[in-house]
Amino acid sequence: MEIKNLKKVASRILKAIGNKEKIILYGDADLDGTAAVIILKETLQNLGGKITAIYFPDRELEGYGVSEIGLNLLKKFAPALFITLDCGIGNFKEVIKATKLGFEVIIIDHHQILDGLPQASIVVDPKQEGDRYPFKEFAAAGIAYKLSLILLENRMTESLKKSFLELVALATIADMMPREEENKIFIEQGLSFLESSWRPGIQAFFEMEPFKSYDNILQKVSKMISILNVRDVQQGLPASFRLLTSGSTAESKELIENLFKKSELRKEKIKRVLEEVEEKISKKTEPIIFVGSSGWGFTLLSPVASIICRRYQRPTFIFKKLEAESQGTVRTPSGINSVSLMKKCSKYLLTYGGHPLASGFRLKNENLEKFKKCLIDNLYEPSAPVKEPYNSH
Repeated sequence: MEIKNLKKVASRILKAIGNKEKIILYGDADLDGTAAVIILKETLQNLGGKITAIYFPDRELEGYGVSEIGLNLLKKFAPALFITLDCGIGNFKEVIKATKLGFEVIIIDHHQILDGLPQASIVVDPKQEGDRYPFKEFAAAGIAYKLSLILLENRMTESLKKSFLELVALATIADMMPREEENKIFIEQGLSFLESSWRPGIQAFFEMEPFKSYDNILQKVSKMISILNVRDVQQGLPASFRLLTSGSTAESKELIENLFKKSELRKEKIKRVLEEVEEKISKKTEPIIFVGSSGWGFTLLSPVASIICRRYQRPTFIFKKLEAESQGTVRTPSGINSVSLMKKCSKYLLTYGGHPLASGFRLKNENLEKFKKCLIDNLYEPSAPVKEPYNSH
């Protein structure tokens, strides 16, 4: 048994390679998205595929997923096979636009399905209706790896397999996917290969002094992931993509040192935002935490939301307020499905989606209070466990 449509996608990609069609890889800019893109990129290159463009949206400017900005920048490459990785499942309007521009869209995602599927040529998502594959909780990189096995078949060398599993392990841990069943195998195998990796970007981590002080591989990996998640974009490519595809250990070390410095600055910024959030919620007695500011960097919202949610055990909605719209991130305690909760209030949203305990949203500022009230009204329905009223103390 295989994930629904995975063989269909493999067949379509092989056809594109044979016909020398242009192929665009469009991935989310987090570590799971970049790892998935790298796996498919290197797979296609091994097969002689023509990758015309690789694109990662800037969440500060474009929000999450396939964006109009991205499509407008890429339309010059149409017609082409347009493959999304770790995004796309909630981009109904954007997929229609991409098709009108001349792209054939394939979606490879792992996020929760919203109201049906976008009108893509092929959709791969273990959570879609009719997918009988028993395990549903892969990271996007895990799905990309399973696709690479089908595409490469006997061309999958042991060296290439190991290098892909390293990425899958990092991505699965970074995306906080359940460490069970196939994910558990991917993580165990991938971590066992890391310290002897042929990737210069990974080698560089293990050769640097700060990493030699950590006691075990999990501590080292945790630090690696925190560094790889630092926002540092050059020529449209996130630091994680540049580092994990780097051809030089020396260049990689230089980049890691720069990311270390940025990481320390980021910690300070997160601390300041946390203090502001604490101040905003200190006098409120609401069952959810719902706060935003125009001064908060979007990439700081996820760690802040995670810390606040753990600290107060309340559904936490933290957003950056722009001129006309706001975009935010959501974290919820175990037992509350953030995507299902937002679905009940979707009439107020422009886009939303993600995982049950970690997701995101975008909406017009005029709907902020209506959205908040709707969330509170729907929080205590039978599907969600009843929580005590919020108390910051």
